[in-house]
Amino acid sequence: MYNHNNSKIQNEILSCVIKTVQDKKGSEILSLNLSKIQYAVTDYFVICHANSKTHVNAIADHIIENVQSETGNKVYHCEGFENSEWILIDYVDVVVHVFLNTTRSFYQLEDLWADAEIVAHDE
Repeated sequence: MYNHNNSKIQNEILSCVIKTVQDKKGSEILSLNLSKIQYAVTDYFVICHANSKTHVNAIADHIIENVQSETGNKVYHCEGFENSEWILIDYVDVVVHVFLNTTRSFYQLEDLWADAEIVAHDE
C-alpha cells in the first residue's frame, strides 16, 4: 500500500489532507515540497494549527478518517494524541503536522525547512 515515490498517491493524500484541514477550519495551512532536498525525511510536509487542543485533535482525527475513506491509504504512524499540542500523521511520502498555535510558534517548523518549495493553502 505504501508505494514510495508514487506521485499519484502523494497527490491524492496531499489534496485530501489540505481539503480536510480547510473543512475543519485549520489555520495557516502550508505544504512544503521537500522532494528536491537531499536528506529530507519525506517528500511533503503539511503544516497547520488550531487554537485549542480539542480542535487540534478534531483536525487530526478527520485527516486520518478522510484519507482512508477517500484514498484508501492508512496512516503509517501517528503520535501526539496524548497531549494534542503537536500531532504528527505519517503517510511515508506525506507527513502532516497539526499544531496548537503556541506550539507551532515555538518550533517554527516551516523556518527549519525554508529551502523547501512552500505553498500557502488559504481558502
